[in-house]
Amino acid sequence: MCWAALSELVPLYPLYALLFLDTGVSAAQLSLLFGLWSVTGLLAEVPAGLLADRWSRRGVLVLSGVLQAAAFALWTAVPSPPAFAVGLVVWGIGGACSSGTAEALVHDGLAERGAADRFGRVHGWMTAAELLVQVPTALLATGLHALGGYRLVGWVSVAACLAAALLALRFPEPARDDGEEEVPPRREVVAVLRRPALLAVVAAVALVGGLDGMEEYFPVLAAGYGLPTAAVPLAVLVVSLAGAAGAAAGGRMRRPGGRLPAVLLAGAGAGLLGSVVLPAPVALVVLAGAYGLHLAVLVAAEAELQRRITGPYRATVTSVAGVGVELGSLLVFLAWAVGGPSGLGLLVLAVVPVAAGGLRSRT
Repeated sequence: MCWAALSELVPLYPLYALLFLDTGVSAAQLSLLFGLWSVTGLLAEVPAGLLADRWSRRGVLVLSGVLQAAAFALWTAVPSPPAFAVGLVVWGIGGACSSGTAEALVHDGLAERGAADRFGRVHGWMTAAELLVQVPTALLATGLHALGGYRLVGWVSVAACLAAALLALRFPEPARDDGEEEVPPRREVVAVLRRPALLAVVAAVALVGGLDGMEEYFPVLAAGYGLPTAAVPLAVLVVSLAGAAGAAAGGRMRRPGGRLPAVLLAGAGAGLLGSVVLPAPVALVVLAGAYGLHLAVLVAAEAELQRRITGPYRATVTSVAGVGVELGSLLVFLAWAVGGPSGLGLLVLAVVPVAAGGLRSRT
């Protein structure tokens, strides 16, 4: 839980999209940069998961923090569109190293203690902690930007990423049966993914998880309400708090079947569409509610995925879902480029039937 919080205590998070824009990146170029980030993560997801399963999940988490620190150091030292592009590639690889790896490490740690059924709640609270820490992050970002602009924000962010990497060194790593390593990973993963119920939930996680790319545009939306740059982190804080509440609630959905996920996700899509026509203060609250509903469904889907995975290559299989998440995020960036928040709302509604069907499937 501490690692989850520290890994998100990065003051550059609520400001880096604005850093790009203030350095001369256009709105269209912003989506292209985010697309490059997603493509990098897509290509690195499965290799990173395999590295975690065959080498060390703890070691891969440490590597993730170091790579992220390197990306932010580059942006801070040489703020320019080419540096942003290179940094997003490095960050994309670092993000792939933590995607799937952290979930596999936590699940197997709980399973080793006979508490695998608690993964949903633990994962929900970890996700909530990542969002709740945005409260001090927003305050820190506001204060640092006022004191030293983007440069001070950037160097403090580098230090935060390195601190998270050091904390990851303390993670216990559950012992694995050496005999399991003899199974070729490709054969193991292909065999697992041939299970229809697992494929269905992988698709659900991929599509719902891809929608989380909308978070990248929250600072832009807040700035569009007429707020000054220094106040944007505080405005986005409302959205983060709602997301934390939704994540915690989603962790309590033991078997997310039935109509509830579809209803919640449809509500998220309707909220995004509503935020387009409502006045600014109300629009921000509606946007926050939509994000909370989305995260409730996402956390429930991710917990169900871990429940259905079997075999020694848990991080690798989870990374396969991560590939789908990166592809889904490209749809988010395209939807924004074409239709802004209205495009995002329509995309969420389009995902509802696939996500609901995947979570209804049974093993």
